Amino acid sequence: MTETEIEITVLGSLAELTPQEWDACACPEDTDGRPEDPFTTYRFLRALETSGSVGQGTGWQPQYLIARAGGQVIATAPLYLKGHSQGEYIFDYNWAHAYENAGGRYYPKLQSSVPFTPATGRRFLTRPGWEETGIAALTQGAVQLAANNQLSSIHVTFCTEAEADAGAQMGLMRRASQQFHWHNGGYTTFDDFLASLSARKRKNIRKERKQANAFGGEILCLTGDQIEPEHWDAFWVFYQDTGARKWGTPYLTRSFFDEMQMSMRDDMLLVLAQLDGRYVAGALNFIGRNTLYGRYWGCREDHPALHFELCYYRAIDFAIAHGLSTVEAGAQGSHKLARGYLPVETHSLHWMRDEGFRDAVGRFLEAEREAINEEIEVLTEYGPFKKTQGDDHD
Repeated sequence: MTETEIEITVLGSLAELTPQEWDACACPEDTDGRPEDPFTTYRFLRALETSGSVGQGTGWQPQYLIARAGGQVIATAPLYLKGHSQGEYIFDYNWAHAYENAGGRYYPKLQSSVPFTPATGRRFLTRPGWEETGIAALTQGAVQLAANNQLSSIHVTFCTEAEADAGAQMGLMRRASQQFHWHNGGYTTFDDFLASLSARKRKNIRKERKQANAFGGEILCLTGDQIEPEHWDAFWVFYQDTGARKWGTPYLTRSFFDEMQMSMRDDMLLVLAQLDGRYVAGALNFIGRNTLYGRYWGCREDHPALHFELCYYRAIDFAIAHGLSTVEAGAQGSHKLARGYLPVETHSLHWMRDEGFRDAVGRFLEAEREAINEEIEVLTEYGPFKKTQGDDHD
């Protein structure tokens, strides 16, 4: 490829770009089916804007980076000017406190991520064939933007391992974190999956599923046109309750779910529990080309094991039935281990403008990465899967 001059611009809204220009970088594979990552599509990110979930007053101000070559968009990045550290799931509160105690101003900062979405995916979105050039241009553009505006830092969260490698080579600091994912071992039924577990874990899951499904009502698994306004009305109540307990106020607005119904209903799986004509609990998942992403859960009543059934086991059922390779069940939660979800390393990249602070954070990240890797090794060893032939007896 001949050397071409790259132009970097910053957009305050995706309305300044066409869906085709953005998605040519975000999901070029979408021409022949479902996108790999539903969260970086134009329609998802634009829905966050139009619903007021990001933008003025939210602490998430869009600063999308756009790289052009010869007038053509060749790379983009979902980038936000952040006035706080909420809704990120890679925690830097201690960094902010240390920076400000030393007399610095940590906020605003730059955040390259999908707001409120701790799901691994590309953050440097490039047209096919422009990967190396696009990643370099976007990285340099973000650093220049931060430096020009005297911003404290840049954070690229839940990026891919390949992006973490590339960013580290360009001088960004790499951070390791941990989630629990379910991996499809070529199972054709849920019982096939259970057969891969130790006898004790297999019995526990069967017991939980039996207990959950005996709550007295029915469980609905809805996608596409099966999802109706009444289902969103019910789920909004669940989401508000969870948001109030976890974050103080919900991150997403009610109209966001209406936007999703209009533009992404075929990319969602909504699991609802109904009892005596009323909805009592629900879980929302997004469907990628190879992965089911568990995102939100809430309930109005407590029923034994219903959370595990709606969030984890029904997700596994769906993944097996549709040939998906992975279920990402969201952030945190070591209780997922006993339910067949194994620990995996997730990745982020960081840049600090202050050299002394950058050195201190770098030392912390090195020690943290060692601890994370050791924890993943230990948890995997204690996982629910068979280790000997003796584990096979019920």
